[in-house]
Amino acid sequence: MERIDRQVLRSVSRSFYVSLRMLPKPMRPATGTGYLLARASDTLADTAGVPVDDRLELLDGFADELKGKGSGWRRNGLQSFIRCQSHEGERVLLERLDDCFAELALLEEMQSDAVRRTVETIISGQRLDLVRFDEAGKAKPRALKNEEELEDYCYRVAGCVGGFWTRIGLLTLGERFSDSAPDDLDALGVRYGMGLQLLNILRDMPEDLEQGRCYLPVADPLDPAALLESRAVWLKHAGVWLESGLRYSSRLKMRRLRAASVLPALIGKDTIDLLKLDMAMGPKVKVSRSAVRRAMWQAWWWPKGRFKNY
Repeated sequence: MERIDRQVLRSVSRSFYVSLRMLPKPMRPATGTGYLLARASDTLADTAGVPVDDRLELLDGFADELKGKGSGWRRNGLQSFIRCQSHEGERVLLERLDDCFAELALLEEMQSDAVRRTVETIISGQRLDLVRFDEAGKAKPRALKNEEELEDYCYRVAGCVGGFWTRIGLLTLGERFSDSAPDDLDALGVRYGMGLQLLNILRDMPEDLEQGRCYLPVADPLDPAALLESRAVWLKHAGVWLESGLRYSSRLKMRRLRAASVLPALIGKDTIDLLKLDMAMGPKVKVSRSAVRRAMWQAWWWPKGRFKNY
């Protein structure tokens, strides 16, 4: 990605920036462009200072541009979003959406199509989220109805990325990507992405509950005992889905590719361990820098071939 400097990418996600720099060069343009577009739509969805209806309108415009319907939506209200950004990296990213779409246009057609379809799916999840929790609040929290709703949300905003990763790898690296069947890789990648999203949900529970959002399907989101019981169940789910990421990564041929792919799962495993110790659901847990460095070292030496229990 030549038109979008590394500083912008680093400023909106340090962890993904590390994974991107590990990736083989042929995969970087599509994965980097896809990430920045998805992060921009996420910023639009999460800008709390703007009415929900306005956010929905711009998300619809974003999705329309991905389908080739023009960039007019960016002239109608985007500046108000930019002014509301307290995070410098997110402000700059919205200011440089022209560059992001220009990068998208430069991609080979099949790669560009993969980016568009994936970001459209992510936007559908972001849109659903806004509508579902529109009138929720701390005094009137709302929980998802069942596990199907939770799994659907995890797929839309992250699970689909697992399939995207596989497709871009095969398109850019061909037989150098993996010897495994594409459908098997896709299934593992989808579960991996869902596991990462579920882990984010579990880690962000205190903040979400303050805003009246409960992604866990509980009868009463104001019942601490029910929340802790449900969180314990879904922590196990997250661990199983992240193990799919370990398996996925072991099937990839290139060292750089295995390292980039497995790093989020290794950090995620450490995050799960921290959450298991946090029975009071206190402030958001964060993996230490030393643990991240250890995970990076372990990722670099992640073995190829038959997966052994982590």
